[in-house]
Amino acid sequence: MSDTARDPDWLLNAADDLRTAEQSGKATTPLTQVLPGLTLETAYRVQAAAISRRLDGGARLVGHKIGLTSAAMQRQMGVSEPDSGVLLEDMALPSGGELHTAGLLAPRIEAEIGLRLGEDLTGPDIDDQAARSAVAEVFLALEVIDTRYGSWGITLEDSVADNASSARFATGEPVAFHPDTDLARIFVAVRVDDQLTCGGYGRDVLGDPINALLWLARRLHTLGTSLRAGDIVLPGSVHASIPLAVGTTVQASSPRLPAVQLRAA
Repeated sequence: MSDTARDPDWLLNAADDLRTAEQSGKATTPLTQVLPGLTLETAYRVQAAAISRRLDGGARLVGHKIGLTSAAMQRQMGVSEPDSGVLLEDMALPSGGELHTAGLLAPRIEAEIGLRLGEDLTGPDIDDQAARSAVAEVFLALEVIDTRYGSWGITLEDSVADNASSARFATGEPVAFHPDTDLARIFVAVRVDDQLTCGGYGRDVLGDPINALLWLARRLHTLGTSLRAGDIVLPGSVHASIPLAVGTTVQASSPRLPAVQLRAA
């Protein structure tokens, strides 16, 4: 790691630049261009600095998102591993509501099988059974991703620093989760302006959304934190993300879970 990457002032400045881009709607330079050789570890430190700033300013953490968990998304972004970010209360939108795209730079949308925890999920020895027992509810979700760099020609490290490209999310009506529920077999259809556009199965997310949950819980443990009861977890898209244009209505539906919908305005 370079001396620059170790500098707390550099981390805070990088975090502030990303936040300024988000608030102004004016793109900033990808961090891997600012600091060639930027490591994934340093990118997560930038993310943590940015989130700490927002929490200190009164934002409330409501959960976590995992990105790049499907083969389709990894191909689209040219990466081979997942990433994660934080969900804040002010990112949440009501299902059926409007997404105001003013200020977003390159918004895209993706459908997910979301989870809400009923118990803490922590410790070094978390297994599939523990993860399933911790989940209280399952629901469909639409996540809006955006890049504060203005272009999707970015690296995994750039995305991680930018809170895994999180922007907004909406959740459908939740259904009680039973540990025996086979999320891998759930199919999600995505309609854009009432036209079936794409879709995917739960198994497209690391084989099962529970596997994504386990990946996140284990990663957070190495950072000295954990998932808590009440947390929302968006485990990743079941399909490649879709560009989001003003006036577009996007709906995700499934035979087994209530639909979720957003309209871009």
